[in-house]
Amino acid sequence: MQTPDALSTALIRRLILLSAVIFAIAIGYSQTAFGWGQSPAEFSADSDETLKVASYAFAIWGLIYLGLFAHAVFQLLPQGRDRPLTEAMGWPAVGALLGIGWWVVAAALDAETTTIILIFASLLVILIPLLLKARQIRALGRKNPELWLTAWPLMMLSGWLTIAAPVNLLTVVTGNQALPDVLPPTLWAIIAVVVVSVTALAVTARLRQIAYALPISWGLLAVFVAEQPRNAPLAYVALTAAVAVLVAAIILSFRLEPARNTPPADPQG
Repeated sequence: MQTPDALSTALIRRLILLSAVIFAIAIGYSQTAFGWGQSPAEFSADSDETLKVASYAFAIWGLIYLGLFAHAVFQLLPQGRDRPLTEAMGWPAVGALLGIGWWVVAAALDAETTTIILIFASLLVILIPLLLKARQIRALGRKNPELWLTAWPLMMLSGWLTIAAPVNLLTVVTGNQALPDVLPPTLWAIIAVVVVSVTALAVTARLRQIAYALPISWGLLAVFVAEQPRNAPLAYVALTAAVAVLVAAIILSFRLEPARNTPPADPQG
């Protein structure tokens, strides 16, 4: 049984998480509604000569925000309390949410270096704890609400940040004409696509959940759509990567699941 002090600390953390979700959503939608500064899509398109993402891809934030809000409400309800994964991911989620909220502000103000720091920090602060809790995530049953209301929202957020972070980096470096000329821009973009794809497969192989890979495949498809009219080789590399990530994630998440969850054979059976 938790002590009153422990209960008070847990409640404070849960309320801070709810506040961080509201902050991130309010900042994201207020920028769109009131048009202060650049939108995330406009920031990405400002110097996208190296790697371009179709603007429709940013609509995924609506789904991510919805999942994060559901997670924040769940962890406040009696059904969501004292659950190991939800409790362990509380502070990492707060850090990531504050990071993505302030990223919108930095992008609106065109604070380029700050956007790079914030997006990579937000990615790492949520992805590393998810990987450390991979065994718990793999053990979640399909009927366990932690799977859908904790693991999935946080994995989708980290998946989108996994592709958004290198795009952000290439956008800023290109805009400042700082892209190393040791390789042509197209090759730098292809390297970024490959690194993102390999990361998607490695993380999915550990988590065995498709939620992390879905936003990455979505983003790679948006690269194909955006690059097809101007850079066919890059576009088809991105399309190949999008399909490969999706197919591999399905295999890793579903085809391998029965073997992982099958109980040992009954020696008397």
